[in-house]
Amino acid sequence: MAKISFKPGNMLYPLPAVLVSVADSKGNTNIITVAWAGTVCTNPPMLGISVRPNRFSHHMIEETGEFVVNLTTKELAYATDYCGVKSGRDVNKWKEMKLTPVASDMVKPPCIAESPVNIECKVAEIRKLGSHDLFLANVVAVHVDDAYMDENGAFHLSQADPIVYCHGEYFDLGEKLGRFGYSVKKST
Repeated sequence: MAKISFKPGNMLYPLPAVLVSVADSKGNTNIITVAWAGTVCTNPPMLGISVRPNRFSHHMIEETGEFVVNLTTKELAYATDYCGVKSGRDVNKWKEMKLTPVASDMVKPPCIAESPVNIECKVAEIRKLGSHDLFLANVVAVHVDDAYMDENGAFHLSQADPIVYCHGEYFDLGEKLGRFGYSVKKST
């Protein structure tokens, strides 16, 4: 198989497509879709999101130092796309997408009720990188939908039909291929 050289760029796909809810100091809220998001540390629990400074939500995160990462599902795919292409300067995304804001425990921005997982975050550091600013944040609270909990208290996110973003397109996760450690598990 031959390889073709591309110019340097971001080809790290697929990525989680998440809805990030934000608020400004006056209590105005918005939702922005972010695909450049990820775990950065286990202890303390931290994640990072990258947002262009010209995005409407950017100043809100900067102002309050808080946001909520809301995981997305197949059912939320349309809203995920809409919240990424429409600006909060022009529309009320909560109303247009019929999403329900729910008070967070530790931060001002609300959680999205329809999301199976809400991750409340407080910004620890802002790194200005060029086209995007990286918001490194401490996870201060997590909420999960009890519909995906089993009788042993284990959470099963895969049952919520999470989606990913891959080079301009949204996909569901598809078939499970294995479980962590399956490649080295000894057969009995």
